[in-house]
Amino acid sequence: MERRSQSGKGKYNQSLKISSLSRFFRRSRWLFILSLLFILSMTAPSVVAQVSKTTATIAQVQPGKNSYESGNFAQAIRELQTAVADFAAIGDKLSQAVALRNLSLVYQQIGQWQDAEAAIAQSLSLLQTQPKNNTQLKLLAEAIDVQARLYRETGRGADAVENWQKATNLYQQINDATGIAQSQINKASALQDLGFYPRACNILREVLGLSSSSTPELKRQQCNISESEFKILKALPVTAINVWGLRSLGDVLHALGELAQSQIVLQQSLEAAQQLQLPQEIAATQLSLGNNAIALAVKNAQQPTLRTQFTQEALTAYKAAENSPSPFGQLPARLNQLSVLVETGKTAEALTLWQSQKQAVMRLPPTRTGVYAQLNFARSLLKLAELDGNPDYRAIGEILTAALEQAKALGDAKFQAYILGSWGKLYALQQQWIPAANVTNFALTLVAPLTTPDIAYQLFWQLGRINRAQGEVENAIANYTQATKILSSLPRDLVTINPDVQFSFRESVEPVYRELVSLLLQPNAKQENIKQARQTIESLQLAELDNFFQDACAQAQPKQIDEVDPTAAVFYPIILSDRLEVIVSLPNQPLRHYATKKSQSELEQIFIDTRTSLRRTAFEQERLPLAQKLYDWLIRPAESDLAQNNIKTLVFVLDGALRNLPMAALYDGQQYLVQKYNIALTPGLQLLETLPLTREQLRALTTALSEGRQGFPPLPAAATEVQQISSEVPARVLLNQQFTRPNLQQLIRAVPYPVLHLATHGQFSSNADDTFILSWDDRINVKQLDGLLRVREPGQRPIELFVLSACETAAGDNRAALGLAGIAIRSGARSTLATLWQVNDESTAIFMAQFYKELANKGVNKAQALRNAQVALLSQSQYQNPYFWAPFVLVGNWQ
Repeated sequence: MERRSQSGKGKYNQSLKISSLSRFFRRSRWLFILSLLFILSMTAPSVVAQVSKTTATIAQVQPGKNSYESGNFAQAIRELQTAVADFAAIGDKLSQAVALRNLSLVYQQIGQWQDAEAAIAQSLSLLQTQPKNNTQLKLLAEAIDVQARLYRETGRGADAVENWQKATNLYQQINDATGIAQSQINKASALQDLGFYPRACNILREVLGLSSSSTPELKRQQCNISESEFKILKALPVTAINVWGLRSLGDVLHALGELAQSQIVLQQSLEAAQQLQLPQEIAATQLSLGNNAIALAVKNAQQPTLRTQFTQEALTAYKAAENSPSPFGQLPARLNQLSVLVETGKTAEALTLWQSQKQAVMRLPPTRTGVYAQLNFARSLLKLAELDGNPDYRAIGEILTAALEQAKALGDAKFQAYILGSWGKLYALQQQWIPAANVTNFALTLVAPLTTPDIAYQLFWQLGRINRAQGEVENAIANYTQATKILSSLPRDLVTINPDVQFSFRESVEPVYRELVSLLLQPNAKQENIKQARQTIESLQLAELDNFFQDACAQAQPKQIDEVDPTAAVFYPIILSDRLEVIVSLPNQPLRHYATKKSQSELEQIFIDTRTSLRRTAFEQERLPLAQKLYDWLIRPAESDLAQNNIKTLVFVLDGALRNLPMAALYDGQQYLVQKYNIALTPGLQLLETLPLTREQLRALTTALSEGRQGFPPLPAAATEVQQISSEVPARVLLNQQFTRPNLQQLIRAVPYPVLHLATHGQFSSNADDTFILSWDDRINVKQLDGLLRVREPGQRPIELFVLSACETAAGDNRAALGLAGIAIRSGARSTLATLWQVNDESTAIFMAQFYKELANKGVNKAQALRNAQVALLSQSQYQNPYFWAPFVLVGNWQ
């Protein structure tokens, strides 16, 4: 790589000769999922083994151990080479093998891979010639362990897994429980490198005395720790191996998105490490706790108080690791702090920190963790360059050069592709579009979309951005399209388990779809582009739900509105960075679109103001202008089309913060939208169950909590509500103490009620863990609904209509209504009727009685029943305010 620079900071021209780099790359043999955070996941091994009890042997090995643990690797090499020669001279082959094994470890620390491989090969050769006994088997297992570490560091993950299994088998022969546990924990770490998180979790559960599955392809949900299993973990003896095992399990749970469980397990590991006074383990566990806290901050991004709290917890943990006397924790702790400071926009602090760490990062040896650290550092600096008015492009180039050379030494193509992708971004930041495109294209030659989709989509996305900056719209659309195809075809567990994607869905996945839609919906866009934009936004809806659940939520089946309802129109409002786009789909008509030029921040503020104006105490002069403004943006341009096509139902696929707003309350200057049309919501036509409501024997299973429970206030009218429903349709009622999870599940299994009605507290949130409904004995979160409601016998129809009459969206969460879509999908019901905010108890009872009265009429579908009930409530003077009737929304099938 050649460099041409200008003095000082500022533009730094990096000229990369692509053709000369081809010799750097060989085929990758392992899958390594890159996180924005540098995670220290492996305890540095001890370099001493109890081979001989003689004072001479200990004296010769101990200096190497001391030098190694103090980080003086050159001295350790000299001392161990002397020990190897001395043991060889006296014919002590076992001690010689141990010294060679330890020498290999030191070579590994400084990236001298050939020397490391030669040393461990010689050690193994010596051990295999010795008589077979417990001592020989133990030393052989330890040497195989060191060779496995070498394989792991040089990217031979599958070989590392095989070696650690061999070591396990040897330890089993001599009944060495600690050795077995150590090898299995190491094997689990290697499996994580390969992306096999559930398998790694299964191994760690077994190591720690929990139940494990005999099936290798474990489902991620089976990794969850039950309440009784937490008690088993708490009772574990305080030992070094359990400290390590608990930390490893905490890291796997973190990667699987089980952040609350990860926090508990990691905290236990930390307390045990502190009790045993293990500084290296303390530092490593503090790093893991910091990483988990950052993930919690991101998961609660829509709730500023929680986000700030978890971010501060992460910085506290990183600083604790930085202050550790162990050198193994200090640098990664500082690099993680840098990542957080950059992500949270603390530019001044980040600038100070990176300048103090540059030399330490540049001196890192060519190990896997060293290259990872350099790449993490460079990526933080690239983001910092976007925030800082005077970026140091030279420094970023130097770090990427060092990282590329080390990745070359490791022979790892995926690392090299990541680094070259970062080079492309560096060029793009300097508006050097041609080299940016060249280096990004070259990075793509090193990775295949089928085997490394997590990096391939990012490279195609980067190419699309480069094309867009150059005005090459068609090329940009082609590359963006390729990126979204890769994302849509990813195995669902890769999207949700990949820590990089999981950490920053809104930064690294969502913008790909939105930016493609923006390119497609140009003025006078071709019909094929509008169709692709509609499909793209539906794909984004699916991706959001997958990210919400952290697993695959539903199978998509593309449908046309003509196939569903010839009197319905579908509206797709799409929030883009510079405008609000609306796509309208009418039966048997070409798609059309129109736009309102407003920045995303302006749009979101108007959405917030509109939601605020729907409070009970708001005046009309505050509410109606905002409701009319949204009507003008969303509906008015399509008014004539709706009339000409005899449209009766408007179906909305809402986006972002618009999900928190009831479309029924839009105002045309004379009437509310609900006074003109039936209204329904859907996460997308791809997820729609198209069969209409079965009218035969319309029966309901109803539940109510009229008494206060678990800190929630009573709902006195809830009992009246379910009694009134019983007067309109045949119903079974579970009231208060009868409304328990077991009772509900038993009745759902025993009788195929078409309607399930829950008059109880509940909350919708953009965080699945905070989306729940309340029973007498429990909180039932959205992830548990699947097991609770889908218990019917094979062949029985699913729930037709799921009604939640006292729920609300989480305060301060502008994406909270995503939780409503999540409940609608997870329940398995064809339709869900719920409330966006908790309404007056008495008016809800009146509304629900009217709704079921309408629903019992065979000539009325669900959307019509909802509209009629809303209009009936609106017609009563005391309930004219939209606060009372607008929050009721129908999600899913409206027929």
